[in-house]
Amino acid sequence: MSIHNRQLHYLETGKGKTETVVMLHGNPSWSFYYRHLFTALGQQYHCLVPDHIGMGLSDKPRAGEYDFTLKQRVDDLDTLLNSLHADENLTLIVHDWGGMIGMAYATRHPKKIKRLVISNTAAFHVPDGKQIPWQLKLARTPLIGALLIQGLNAFCRGAVMRCITRKPMPDDVKNAYLAPYDSWSHRLSVLRFVEDIPLDKDHVSYAVVDEVDKNLAQFSRLPMLICWGLNDFIFDVHYLNEWKKRMPTAEYHAFDAGHYLLEDAGDAVISVIQAFLQNNPLG
Repeated sequence: MSIHNRQLHYLETGKGKTETVVMLHGNPSWSFYYRHLFTALGQQYHCLVPDHIGMGLSDKPRAGEYDFTLKQRVDDLDTLLNSLHADENLTLIVHDWGGMIGMAYATRHPKKIKRLVISNTAAFHVPDGKQIPWQLKLARTPLIGALLIQGLNAFCRGAVMRCITRKPMPDDVKNAYLAPYDSWSHRLSVLRFVEDIPLDKDHVSYAVVDEVDKNLAQFSRLPMLICWGLNDFIFDVHYLNEWKKRMPTAEYHAFDAGHYLLEDAGDAVISVIQAFLQNNPLG
């Protein structure tokens, strides 16, 4: 699909069904992360899995050709769902920065959201007591961040090594995660995602995050499933505890797994998600 003269790639199955499940990836993954869940849910639901612009199989604009901000990501999602006439009876399945994108969209259109499935992400400011990992601070350092992320591909390579903890990622899966990010220019969006994390009020994306944070309580009425990999060094127990404080009635499942939860504990997590959707039918 063309959005602002940029091709946004997405997976789709179950077209024509009355409810839509939208799966939103984070950084530095892409729609590949949801491949098994997409297959598992495709018989029952209309499923959509977009690659954010600059990620996966979507177009990869150069600097100055695209606004790599949270608001633009939400606008892109809004345009995609509206164009496909798939913006009603929505279930959002979100991970990593896809969580903030999805919840910002939900904050914009709360009546369209019927269920939420959340894993290792945030929809609020950095929790009290949580320190930003030194690796993330280093990646946000001017010039050094570009050298590490665009030049050495450290962020993508680090993810396939550190974001699963049960056993090493198989080489073919690792290569699939890395494939879209095969050059300096193709890794620009990875860098921009890291830079777009708002850690102070002067950041361009702070206001969007603040709006989500302040309005999060409205979603406590919805069926909500929260699945968490406990060995995530960024979205760790501080974030899980913040979700529990904000959403005490949600259904929680914790796993001895890393940030890439669907890689580390995919079969178990997919079963939990299937049961949750079946136990919370629309209407």
